[in-house]
Amino acid sequence: MPTRTTTPEATPQGRLLEHPDTADIRLEAVLHALSDPMRLKVVRTLAEEPGELSCSVFDLPVSKSTSTHHFRVLRESGVINQVYRGTAKMNALRRADLDTLFPGLLDSVLRAAARQAGRLGG
Repeated sequence: MPTRTTTPEATPQGRLLEHPDTADIRLEAVLHALSDPMRLKVVRTLAEEPGELSCSVFDLPVSKSTSTHHFRVLRESGVINQVYRGTAKMNALRRADLDTLFPGLLDSVLRAAARQAGRLGG
């Protein structure tokens, strides 16, 4: 897997989060990230919001360390962008990048997830 990443500017606290360049986002990594129910829940929530959401907004039924892992998988696969705003880690879907690289994929996955949730009552 490519190791080249973009690094956002340092925050006043000096914390940096690495993200893959758009050209380095791989279909396999995106599909892997979207295959987990908790990560898919995060993506569905982000897709419903126009802006950034703090990690604390997501009510995931997992431990904090597991939640952190899920956000890291989403970030490192190129599905989400994360930045620090003060002490909050903010999350946004990289919709434009994903739609450019894999036209229709995200919308198809989100529609299928919504149908499944309706079918299973979740």
